[in-house]
Amino acid sequence: MTVTLSPLSTDAPALTPVDPARRPVRRRSRPRPGLLAAGAYLILLVLAAAWPAALAPADPLAADPLGVLSPPSGSHWFGTDHLGRDVWTRVVHGAGHSLTIGVAATAIAVTGGVLLGLLAGLAHRVADEALSRTFDAVSAFPLLLLALLFIAVAGPGTVSLIIAIGTATLPHYARVVRGQTLLVRRANYVEQAVTFGLSRPRLVLRHVLPNVVGPVPVLAVIGLGEAILVAAGLSFLGMGPQPPSPEWGAMLSEGRNYLQVGWWISILPGLAVTATVVSLTVVGRHWQARFDGRRR
Repeated sequence: MTVTLSPLSTDAPALTPVDPARRPVRRRSRPRPGLLAAGAYLILLVLAAAWPAALAPADPLAADPLGVLSPPSGSHWFGTDHLGRDVWTRVVHGAGHSLTIGVAATAIAVTGGVLLGLLAGLAHRVADEALSRTFDAVSAFPLLLLALLFIAVAGPGTVSLIIAIGTATLPHYARVVRGQTLLVRRANYVEQAVTFGLSRPRLVLRHVLPNVVGPVPVLAVIGLGEAILVAAGLSFLGMGPQPPSPEWGAMLSEGRNYLQVGWWISILPGLAVTATVVSLTVVGRHWQARFDGRRR
């Protein structure tokens, strides 16, 4: 018997070598100029708040009657005000005042919001409903109006300003933490921990709290910019640090009567407030997007 070998079919696809230059390359995240600029500004802001003498060694309260209302120049980068004080020096030293007020107010809001949010999420239905309706009612009022009402009762000043802003922004964090707590308390691992007889304080500290506070730092970064903006607005109205304190809102208030002859007295501190709020918002939104998994 003869065996005949058939030739290979010419219809089979041929294997071609892959060009290394055409292989898929892992996509790298492109640098974002806006994010880099915001980060660089925030670093400069922290430096100005922690060590203002490194950027402006002069005295922010030193007056020069011979250099009143001098425009921006090489000797005075931001010009001088109506008392001859260097505006650049006052803006740099004012960063510490504004940042301290914003950080302290945000810390009060975050601490109180986490505690009350946990309490509402873990409490019985009646207590949860009462706290939730309180959060909703307070959040319905404008932040500036709530802060004004508190300061009208407690009186103006830095401490009153911090407590007013922190109390007014507290419900925002409490609502977020409450929502997260309601989700976590129904998770399987929490129910198993309850079944195993884990005590309630230990359950909250080990299983609930670490899984609830995840979005809080992201919200705090964005809320810090809002707190600084509200603090500047209240200081402009005379409710915050009083002159001659080099606080940005107080500087805006002092320079509003000299806009025609010395626009730099108010415009440049106002730009500092704007740049701070925008930078914190940009960094916070980017961090929030990464936290939500929308960017790699």
